[in-house]
Amino acid sequence: MFTRSFVLKKVVQLTLHFIFWCGVLLFYTYFFGVDSTDFGYVLSFSLFLMPITIATTYVFIYKIIPEYLISKRYILFALYSIYAVIISAYLIVISIFYGLVYLSNFQYSNMAPISKSILFVSISVYLVVVIVSAFKLLKLNLKHSEEKSKLENKILETQLKLKEQELNYLKMQIHPHFLFNTLNTMYGFALKKADETPEMILKLSNLLDYLLYQADKPFVSLIDEINHINDYIALEKMRFNDVLNLEFNTNGISEDLKIAPMLLIPFIENSFKHGVIISRQLTIKINLRCEGETMHFYIENTNLNAEISSKGIGLENIRKRLDLLYNNDYILKIENENDLFKVNLQLNLNK
Repeated sequence: MFTRSFVLKKVVQLTLHFIFWCGVLLFYTYFFGVDSTDFGYVLSFSLFLMPITIATTYVFIYKIIPEYLISKRYILFALYSIYAVIISAYLIVISIFYGLVYLSNFQYSNMAPISKSILFVSISVYLVVVIVSAFKLLKLNLKHSEEKSKLENKILETQLKLKEQELNYLKMQIHPHFLFNTLNTMYGFALKKADETPEMILKLSNLLDYLLYQADKPFVSLIDEINHINDYIALEKMRFNDVLNLEFNTNGISEDLKIAPMLLIPFIENSFKHGVIISRQLTIKINLRCEGETMHFYIENTNLNAEISSKGIGLENIRKRLDLLYNNDYILKIENENDLFKVNLQLNLNK
């Protein structure tokens, strides 16, 4: 069913075509009227030439160029172009005979000077064909570029959505493990009816607030992330008591620095889970410093089994999150030597 906009578009298109061909007719009349005073002859000759020009032009712009040149079928394009030129050249010759026989009564001298030459008549016709074909080719190329750009944008949007889904999936993998550890610790304190239980609940409340309302954001303040880490460490200190020997140092942290939420906690969580108590001490050292927009994060813990520790939950996730969020703007080194498991992360926060 034809819509109003479709009909209006076609009317405008036909009007523009009509105006253009009227302009071509004026051009022919002026061109063939040079050195001639017989306006009736010139107009009749130009009108006879118009269908040849129109037909040749439309064959090129609606058939040969879209179906063969744009689709890169160059041999067929060349073949059909030759066919079109031969047929149009034959019709041009007929137009000259028309001028000689019907308009000049076989009087060669009565013909308009330019209309006598097959070369000039052919140039006038093919000039119009070439100009219109070039415009059509440019229009098709612009349309193709626009469609290609739209397709690329759709591909990029799809890739971004997939990355967002993957990031959400990775964060979902971190959250249950984090909650399990924290609730398990709180359960132990509740059984003991320890005085620290209310403080643990408050810390957990802060962590849940961060988890529910901040972790879904693409980036959070680095200071908020550090506060989140401090709350987590405070809970673990209550669980380990005197067994834990932990140092957490920060330096050069400014308020305008931002980081992906829950990015550092898996490393710290892993150090508690897989850290080994040696000589009645679980030793964990954490250093976080910033130099401009570059963050240096270092953590080490006592450990005896490199294989188990390197596969701690969250470490593989964190690698994937770093790849998705920071691409090549980070350096991550994980080592195990001298009974120490070490993680060294250098991150460009400007990303």
